[in-house]
Amino acid sequence: MLRRVLLIAAIAGVGACSEPPLNVSMSSLSSAPEQVSGGSILLSLEGLESLDGVSFRANGQPLDVIRAEQHSPLQVLVEGLSPGANSIEVIRSGNQVLATLDVTNHPISGPLLSGPQQYPFVCSSVLEWGVQPLVDHDEDWGFPVYDAAGNVTGYSKDCSIEPFVEYHYMSTDGQYKPWPEDGARPADLARTVLTDGREVDFVVRWERGTINRFLYSLAVLADPDNQVSDVHEAGDINWNGRLLYHFEGGVGVGHFQGRVNTTRARMPEALGKGYAVAYSSGNRTGEHYNLQVGGETALMVKEQFIKRFGVPDYTVAIGGSGGAIQQYVYQQNYPGLIDAGVPQYSYPDMVTQTIHVGDCELLEHYMDVTDRDNPKWQVTANRSLLLGFNSTDAVPDPLAEAKRALGYASADGSNECIPAWRGLTPLSMNPHYGQVREQDKMHPPGIMDDVVWTHYDDLKNIYGVDDNGWARTPWDNVGVQYGLEAMKAGAITPEEFLDINTRVGGWKHPSEMVQEGFPYLGEPTPENFDPWSRRNMNLGQNDEPAPRTEGDVQAISALYQSGMVFDGQLNIPIVDWRHYLEHVLDMHNSHQSFSARQRIRNRMGHSENQLVWFTDARPEPAFDQTMQALDVLHDWVMNIKANPAAGVAGNRPASAQDACFATDGSLIASGADVWDGVLDDNAPGACTQALPLYKTSRIQAGGPIEGSIFKCTLKPLDVALSDGTYGNWRPDPTQIAQLQAVFPQGVCDYQQGDQGRP
Repeated sequence: MLRRVLLIAAIAGVGACSEPPLNVSMSSLSSAPEQVSGGSILLSLEGLESLDGVSFRANGQPLDVIRAEQHSPLQVLVEGLSPGANSIEVIRSGNQVLATLDVTNHPISGPLLSGPQQYPFVCSSVLEWGVQPLVDHDEDWGFPVYDAAGNVTGYSKDCSIEPFVEYHYMSTDGQYKPWPEDGARPADLARTVLTDGREVDFVVRWERGTINRFLYSLAVLADPDNQVSDVHEAGDINWNGRLLYHFEGGVGVGHFQGRVNTTRARMPEALGKGYAVAYSSGNRTGEHYNLQVGGETALMVKEQFIKRFGVPDYTVAIGGSGGAIQQYVYQQNYPGLIDAGVPQYSYPDMVTQTIHVGDCELLEHYMDVTDRDNPKWQVTANRSLLLGFNSTDAVPDPLAEAKRALGYASADGSNECIPAWRGLTPLSMNPHYGQVREQDKMHPPGIMDDVVWTHYDDLKNIYGVDDNGWARTPWDNVGVQYGLEAMKAGAITPEEFLDINTRVGGWKHPSEMVQEGFPYLGEPTPENFDPWSRRNMNLGQNDEPAPRTEGDVQAISALYQSGMVFDGQLNIPIVDWRHYLEHVLDMHNSHQSFSARQRIRNRMGHSENQLVWFTDARPEPAFDQTMQALDVLHDWVMNIKANPAAGVAGNRPASAQDACFATDGSLIASGADVWDGVLDDNAPGACTQALPLYKTSRIQAGGPIEGSIFKCTLKPLDVALSDGTYGNWRPDPTQIAQLQAVFPQGVCDYQQGDQGRP
């Protein structure tokens, strides 16, 4: 819809004559009152028809009126709030207080709720946009700021820049181009059709700046004949009232302002229909995986959007991988931030993925090195017996020949651990293995040498620190019986089961880790060849069982309490969509959609708020179902707005069905039973048959599909030997003695849940 704003140039005073009392109420539209940022706020004033004779103040000091919008009720943007607590008052002539509102104002550089900010923090605005950060101090530390002649003018700690607006247009060849400086209408200007059927020029108002230290972007279709350079003014825009927040994935451990995917920040499929698109490098998990920082960033970016354009009809999110995780976690932790979502290539959260991913190299090392003489592990398919993931000879192991040349075993093909997850353990656990772009520019020289490059340190405000100052770590494999399900099924022998669990080992504490070898760093010499990171494993000596790793219960509890674990509370409609990629061993394995679904059912008793859609990608990805999902969610959200009492499930439209699709996007099957056989004992549904799922190492060890148990509750071995844990196997006294040596504390009782869960 076309939206215009009325700029208020001045507020005229009124004489001292008495005026009738007004019943005025004031509320915040741009954020929760306790989460205001940047010194400004968009207010709703019920019972006030105009600003004639009205002024605003906070803590006794006048506030500036930036903009008023003639809605009902009246909406007014004011600025000038002080840091911290503010009591905002609406004043009429004669010093009459019409309404008050208490708010808390935070710096635009953050934080809002995540605690002390990470430092060192490397700026990237020059690299991304050619914009120098603002000087915030003149001491010789931080990121240097240069003038046009290349001289250092000061240093930046927070990497802030002033927001700016540019206008770009979509060309007829599908490329974004800057609007001509002379204002001439480009000959290759594309047109687009909005959701209301109007055809308009494809011209984008593109605002960029910094919020919570990260780079943000707001994009919306604009009238090319009414371009406004003032960042506070929107001009005429072709916005359909829907805000799309584009979250993005990747894996990173912080200390960097981040990168901006300009295509996703200006998603043409959505902008072309009239959606506005919000984006931030702080919501790109390739930069960090602190979803408390990410959540507050999204809150602040949405607040900025509302101050610029007004309250959206609704906010829908999209994003793949880490972008999907953010949707599940943010809707749980920050109700109202998003109203619907399309998590693509989803996981329920990041932190529970580390549970089985940390097993990958332990088990690969066992099969390649420890048990190298067992021909079973040279058959690619057999590796799934321990790892759970798909294994196939169609995806070769790139290091197979090198491993054999050095005397190790190898299968010809790969398991998902190799092309997908290799390197994630060093990246998340090893304090020495990490760096970011532009870090060499930081002052003083060497400041980056002391950075602890671990996921745990990135979240140390959540995990807490131990007595030695190290972030607490949740990873645990005490009591885990690797290959249990394969042994019960007869696919591995009891002797193999015992050997695996005796010798598999665990991971050293980050404080004991050393730098990685090849293929991560250095040359593939015999001494440096270490694709498993075995130098950082706890491996057994002589005939002693290899030590397992003990997780910190306090850290695990903190993950649950902080909401970093998706616990199954789904407050919004979700279309969980992915391309089916099991054949290429992509890390976005398909069972994760059902891991989320089982958590939802555990928590809510049903999963009616979540749809699961797969699109076949064999032989390669083709059709993208995202825009179709957005159409379904539009109907769903509008139903909710019309009948909120019915809730999410009660407003589900007929088009909202589980489904699977062929490579060209055509429907294979839809309905309530298409995924039967995944989470129940029913006969496999049409989609279950067409697109089979695989497992994880912890499921193969007897764990549940939801995959959210960091540190299993243990049961005594005597109990396990009598309660059917081992199926038909009846170990002899020698085997029982070996089990007791491997599991002196007991074995996992997954029915009893997580020791660290509050």
